Amino acid sequence: MGRSLRSRVLVVVAIAVLSLVAPVLVRPAPAAATPITYNFMDGIRAELQNPGGSLPGTNDFHCEPPNRHPRPVMLLHGTGGGRQTNWATLAAVLVREGYCVFAPTYGALGAGWPASAVGGLGPKVDSSWQVKIFADRVLAATGSDRLDVVGHSQGTEHPTYWMKYLGGAGHVNAYISLAPYWKQGPDQDDEFGDMVGRIRKALGVRGFTRPACPECTSPPADFDFNRAVRLPTPYLPGVHYTNIVTSHDTIVTPFSSGILDGPPGTDVENITVQNGCAADHSDHMSIVANRRSAAFVLNALDLAHPRPVPCIAVPPFTGA
Repeated sequence: MGRSLRSRVLVVVAIAVLSLVAPVLVRPAPAAATPITYNFMDGIRAELQNPGGSLPGTNDFHCEPPNRHPRPVMLLHGTGGGRQTNWATLAAVLVREGYCVFAPTYGALGAGWPASAVGGLGPKVDSSWQVKIFADRVLAATGSDRLDVVGHSQGTEHPTYWMKYLGGAGHVNAYISLAPYWKQGPDQDDEFGDMVGRIRKALGVRGFTRPACPECTSPPADFDFNRAVRLPTPYLPGVHYTNIVTSHDTIVTPFSSGILDGPPGTDVENITVQNGCAADHSDHMSIVANRRSAAFVLNALDLAHPRPVPCIAVPPFTGA
């Protein structure tokens, strides 16, 4: 993925902001009283209000999926994100719609806050294992055999690895990818994660403990993580895939690397948010925090009840 220095700066800024303002934290509002706000920065505000917690209405492992939304939804953040910082908008939208919503923070560099709130930085295979363990827990708790996935950026890769190699095949119904990069080779995230793994090994830091997994298989020996996800295709039969990309993406470049048709027997829809709405200037961040993207996601989750997608002005970074 073509990543600029901005992606690294965002991670550093997030850690710095969380560290500096920790003394002024306040209690979060309950889910029923939390309005839906269309601003990517509200994810950081949510983390500051509830350090190390979950967004209102999410990660309730007693949630029973209703008949109209029978599958739980798992949200997977991007590089430098977390279960709160990445999903303030979409989580609130989905909770309001009545979905059982779950979101992990995977790939964090440490267990203590604020490092625990900044994910997607560890070795990618370890992150996929963390996603597998979380997904297995969601399925067991909800009594569902299948779930729906919404991933952002790096979070679009791990469900595929789980499905291909870690026993997730047959457990995903809808797979929605915001700002994916299916056509790209290994990127800075792959390199950084591998470096973290080497440093941990050199320091004698205990690595991620993988549970027994008789249903797991190994990718071909000559495949790195990137190839394991993408070759021969990232798509599996029986899943409805939706790729949602923006032509104003400055981190996934070219943005069209997220547009990939599937082979025969797969079900793939590609959406560029500017098609039919030039006022949408969402970028890599605000693509997860605006009304248009929310409508696209809701439609992909519920194909039987499509709703109009509004054409509104969407600014970069914050969203609207």
